[in-house]
Amino acid sequence: MLTIAELLCSSKTIAVVGLSSKKSRPSFGVSEYMQRAGYRIIPVNPNESQALGEKCYPDLESIPEKIDIVNIFRRSEFVSPIVDAAIRIGARGVWMQEEVVDEAAAARARAAGLTVVMDRCILKEHRRWVR
Repeated sequence: MLTIAELLCSSKTIAVVGLSSKKSRPSFGVSEYMQRAGYRIIPVNPNESQALGEKCYPDLESIPEKIDIVNIFRRSEFVSPIVDAAIRIGARGVWMQEEVVDEAAAARARAAGLTVVMDRCILKEHRRWVR
């Protein structure tokens, strides 16, 4: 498994599950920061058509390109099927934002070879390890 710094430094494309087009939402601010930092952000939200200038996809399996990190902005009770989809699409890592925890899903992801970060903000960790 990669460290947080290794995952962030070696990744280019982040699918953000739960990304909202509303600027007041944490998912928007965090994703906007990561986009400015040079990452390709792909929004995943069936209730949005686009966010941050990118087309929104209804689910991970609808994305036609390789995903490095699946960043999850959903409550913990919704994480399990998202992690299973991340495994199926061959993502390199799953990132659960602050207060998002699912130990069973994390264990499945690790067993499938994915790096798992749980209950941490990707923006804060990027500032800490990459900048």
